Amino acid sequence: MENEDKQQSVWAQAIPVKEQWQIFKRLLKFVSRFKAEMITATIAALLLSVINMLLPFGLQYFMDNFLLKGNVTVRIIVYAGFLYALGSILKAFIQFTYGYFFALGSEKSLENVRLALYQKLHSLGMRYFDQTPAGSIVSRVTNDTMSLSSFLTVLASVVVSFFAIVSALVAMYSTNKVAGLLVTIFLPILLWVMWLYSQKSSKLYRSYRERLSRINTNLNESIEGVSLIQQFKQEKRKIAEFEEENGALMKTRFQMIKVNSFLLSPLTSMLYSFALAAALVYFGYPLNETFVPAGVVYAFSQYISQFFNPIANMMDQMTLFQDGIVAGKRIFRILDETEYEPKQNEVQGLEINQGKIEFKHVSFSYDGKHEILHDISFTVQPGETLGIVGHTGSGKSSIINVMMRFYEFGQGEILIDGRDIRSYPKAEIRQKLGLVLQEPFMFHGDVASNIRMYNDQITDEQIVAAAKTVQADRFIEKMPGKYHAKVIEGGSEFSQGERQLISFARTLVADPKVLVLDEATANVDTETETLIQNGLKQLRKGRTTLAIAHRLSTIADADQIIVLDKGRIIEKGTHDELLAQQGYYYNLYTLQNNKNSEV
Repeated sequence: MENEDKQQSVWAQAIPVKEQWQIFKRLLKFVSRFKAEMITATIAALLLSVINMLLPFGLQYFMDNFLLKGNVTVRIIVYAGFLYALGSILKAFIQFTYGYFFALGSEKSLENVRLALYQKLHSLGMRYFDQTPAGSIVSRVTNDTMSLSSFLTVLASVVVSFFAIVSALVAMYSTNKVAGLLVTIFLPILLWVMWLYSQKSSKLYRSYRERLSRINTNLNESIEGVSLIQQFKQEKRKIAEFEEENGALMKTRFQMIKVNSFLLSPLTSMLYSFALAAALVYFGYPLNETFVPAGVVYAFSQYISQFFNPIANMMDQMTLFQDGIVAGKRIFRILDETEYEPKQNEVQGLEINQGKIEFKHVSFSYDGKHEILHDISFTVQPGETLGIVGHTGSGKSSIINVMMRFYEFGQGEILIDGRDIRSYPKAEIRQKLGLVLQEPFMFHGDVASNIRMYNDQITDEQIVAAAKTVQADRFIEKMPGKYHAKVIEGGSEFSQGERQLISFARTLVADPKVLVLDEATANVDTETETLIQNGLKQLRKGRTTLAIAHRLSTIADADQIIVLDKGRIIEKGTHDELLAQQGYYYNLYTLQNNKNSEV
């Protein structure tokens, strides 16, 4: 509870102006990659501001030089109307050009940000995903990038508004310097209001984004665990949790609405009215001494409108700006993440040919503080099988994690074919080390693509042969479509055993030199286990195998077995040798046999 309160206090802090500016500059780097679109849009925005300045000037000239003097003719009215219509058409065309190219550049920039995020996520190490909820990551890649799209729209508005404000100021000072100065006095007030809004709103938007991320995390967890929630009747508790998060999000949203309602359009409209009133009072005050042409008054009122309207538009879009800044901060938090996957000191062309595995005094810690593996040493000769046994938390999977280079180990050495594992190219390790997990994952597609894993070099014949070897063809051949049968998300239409058999086929068809089985038969029923044992024997032929075993019967024929306890090897030998020692392994084996006999 204390940590949650502390986290929420961090959310409630406003993002300093200096940091907002740094985020803004970094976001511009994504936009600057599409210079052609942005330069075209900027030139169009400049031309648009010039036309907006010339149109009122043209009407002013027509009113003061023709209408007031009474020398206007039908021909002049037609010419004036034609020129104004031509200017309006040109303005519409320029607006289209500006809008189209800015939108094009914005969408390309958004695509670039999303791609950069996705690439970054695939370069991060497993530790990052251990510490970061999946829902939070999804929220940043989807919701935050969409907010960034709105931010880029604001950027387009800022460019147009800047040119419009500058051109309006130039036009006002050209028309009447004193009146122009009166209007300019309101500019510092508007800038102060914008600064005040950024301070008030940034902390609200930051809190809003974080709460939205928590809702996505809650939703992701609820969907993935819906069967467990229903099984243990946790619906009310989960609904209450969601309602609490949703209510907090709504409360934050209401606070944002209050700030926006007061500091945006109403305040800008009030300042516009004051500026217009000041200009009209100035023009009206010297009427006894000097006559002010109606065209000048009209044109100046239009310039005031052109000065305040862009500012009002910018103020209205400050909500999107702040949302984009907060989203940018969250996006850069991923892009700046340094929890990378372990680095390889790659020696180009180095290959794994034999599959000899050596651990020499290896120690490992997930958090850098508490060691999970302590001084682990063993050697597995090419073609041999090593069984790994131990209770939950003893470090079995950690041995696999460091050997597969999912995590960086601390002290010691891991050698493959006598070479440091870090000297092999990552692609070589992924190709030559085949991993079968306890919980196999299947991708949306069909059976063949899940075995082939989208490697076009693997033929259909190889897929069928691999499936037959691990006995997966028995159920695949009975399915409509057979190897082209559709697979929905996660492969939920298959049983646990069937998914595991497909996972075995997926590993076999890649023809690895080293086979790694992480309790691969733990969730397989006895009948299915019997089917795949023969397949496993075929799979292990000519391959070095490391097998974490839950059922000791599956590793009884292993060339050697190591027994782990609290990250240390406490027993080592063959199945028969360990039974003869009557130690930990003997007790575990006896316990499992007694359970099987009772069943």
